[in-house]
Amino acid sequence: MKQLLLLVTIFTINASLQAQKKAPKFTNTGKANDHFMIQLTADTWLGKPDSIKTKSIGRGANVYGMVNYPFKTNKHMSVAIGAGIGSSSVYFDKQKVAITGTVKTLAFTNVDTVNHYKKYKVTTAYLELPIELRFTQNTNNLKKSWKFAVGAKIGTLLNAYTKGKTLQDKNGNDINAVTEKLKSKKTYFSNSRIALTGRVGYGNLSLFAQYQVTNIFKDGVSAIINPLGIGIAISGL
Repeated sequence: MKQLLLLVTIFTINASLQAQKKAPKFTNTGKANDHFMIQLTADTWLGKPDSIKTKSIGRGANVYGMVNYPFKTNKHMSVAIGAGIGSSSVYFDKQKVAITGTVKTLAFTNVDTVNHYKKYKVTTAYLELPIELRFTQNTNNLKKSWKFAVGAKIGTLLNAYTKGKTLQDKNGNDINAVTEKLKSKKTYFSNSRIALTGRVGYGNLSLFAQYQVTNIFKDGVSAIINPLGIGIAISGL
C-alpha cells in the first residue's frame, strides 16, 4: 500500500508540473483550477459505544495538491486527483486510551476519580490520495463561480498518538502544566482508510464533509467506528 501511494504521489506531482508548463497563460487569476486545497473540519466518531466518552467536537485538517482534468465534451465538468496529508484529533472526557498497550482489546479507561489531564486527545495522520468529480458553473472565473464536487480518498496511516496537557486532580484542580505524548505502535489502528467526500461552495470557499467508510480500528480491537468530519474547504491557486 505505501509503495503504491508513493508511486502515485510521484506521478501526481510530475503531472502537475507538466500541466503547469504546458498550460496557456491567462491574465484572469480566476483561471486557477483549485490545484491547492485546505480542509478544516469538526470531527466526531460515529458508532462508538457509550463506554467511549469523547467530547462533542474534534478537529481535522487536510492539505492536498490537486491536478484538474477537464472533460473535452463538457467544459463545466472535470476530474481532479491529488496527494497530501489528512489528520484528525478527537478529544476525550476524563478518559485515557491505552494505544501503547499490547493486549488485543483497546482499553478506554475512566479517570474521573484519579489524576487526569484537562485536555486529552487521540490524533491520527494519513498520507492520502483524493479524487473528485467536479462541476464548475463559471469556467471563465472560478473566483466568481458556484462549485460542486463529490469524491473519495484512500489513505495509509502515518502516525497515531495520544496527547495530554495540564495534569489535574480528581476535583479538577491543576497540579502542573506537564504534557504527555505517547506514540502508538499501530497495534490497534487500521493501516489504511477509505472515505467519501463532498463539497459545495462559491469561489474559493466551500462547505465540506467526509465520511470514513472503513473502521478506524483493526477488527476485534474495539467497536466499529466511522469518523465523520464537517467543515470548510479553501481552494485556489
